Amino acid sequence: MQSDTYIPRRLDDQWKIGFWDADVAFPFVFSLFVGYLTSTKLGFAICAAAGMYLSRWVSRTKADKHPAFAMHWAHWALPANPITALRATPPSHLRRMVG
Repeated sequence: MQSDTYIPRRLDDQWKIGFWDADVAFPFVFSLFVGYLTSTKLGFAICAAAGMYLSRWVSRTKADKHPAFAMHWAHWALPANPITALRATPPSHLRRMVG
């Protein structure tokens, strides 16, 4: 039996929404949802423009950094709670490590 087998070259790629990484597309998609909730064309346009601006900002901030930069930033900048707390790393308020 001869069959063509697909062998993936990259196993740890970021999640994609269309052509965009999920963390870049999220601000735009969320702002479209908020714009839809406003029920006005002007509100939708303003929210879409703000979402595009935020997505561009995230994309430029993330450029030339580690692929998981957004997750690392969220761990150190956002407050820890039982849902977002990581078990293998210390809490984000502990800045000094001995070792």
